[in-house]
Amino acid sequence: MMKVGLQIFSFTWPDGDAGIGSTLARIVRTADEAGFDSIWVMDHFFQIMGPGTETQPMLEGYTTLGFAAAHSARARLGLMVGGVHYRQPGLLAKAVTTLDVLSGGRAWLGLGAAWNQQESDGLGFPFPPLSQRYELLEETLQFAYGMFEGERGSEAAFDALHVHANRLLNSPQSLSRPRVPILIGGGGERKTLRLVAQYADACNVFGDPQTLPHKFEVLRQHCETVGRPYEQIERTTLQPVILPGASGNGWGGPQTPDQIVEQVKALAEVGVQHVILAVADVHDPATLDVVTQKILPEIKPLA
Repeated sequence: MMKVGLQIFSFTWPDGDAGIGSTLARIVRTADEAGFDSIWVMDHFFQIMGPGTETQPMLEGYTTLGFAAAHSARARLGLMVGGVHYRQPGLLAKAVTTLDVLSGGRAWLGLGAAWNQQESDGLGFPFPPLSQRYELLEETLQFAYGMFEGERGSEAAFDALHVHANRLLNSPQSLSRPRVPILIGGGGERKTLRLVAQYADACNVFGDPQTLPHKFEVLRQHCETVGRPYEQIERTTLQPVILPGASGNGWGGPQTPDQIVEQVKALAEVGVQHVILAVADVHDPATLDVVTQKILPEIKPLA
């Protein structure tokens, strides 16, 4: 069965800022009840180019996921994907553990090296060079493993190049065991996919049926190098869904439901196991009805 996720990437909705909460609650409830396996939001503080403009509404990710947890019962919840420099590793591990506990064991830890310097400069987040962000990404993954260890986390000190901590106490511990599943976003072949092979439970690689097979083969090679079974890693991809009449927000032209289904079939044929749909105008009940009634039932049975 194909797993199907929903990414909510915009909060620019007709009822304005005051209506964001009620609209988001309705979207989450509808997606959860319809059978989506996962629900995701972006980890940004300014809206990014493509979906919109920087002054449009953008919510902080983990607060939003906590809200989503209260309005859902079965879908897993995560950031697509968390920027490694936005939260110190201890805060990140506590945030995702809290989400996991309060959602009944439904959290994902989505993480990546990040890219949006504009919002970091605007809000005062340190934005180290890419090489250092990759170092921090690996250290954060190692730190998370320590926090999820055993009943209450590791008692050992953590002393790395960028991260130093005396005691990785995590109480309450995550309900997801042996840890909150980790998804790493990005398709970098030398570093990102190596980190996936070494630490992650899933990858998220953006691409089409022509480009993804090469990325998956690179991942397979990294798995062989580190001695890990390739099939242990869930292969996910993020795909825009722009129905006729919806606003593409700079992400491409519209497709009919049948065309979207065919696209997902092609992704399944090249090894995608979990497709995450970034649905334009998801706030529109008619749009969400088409996705849940005409697209979702057709793609979930895919092998």
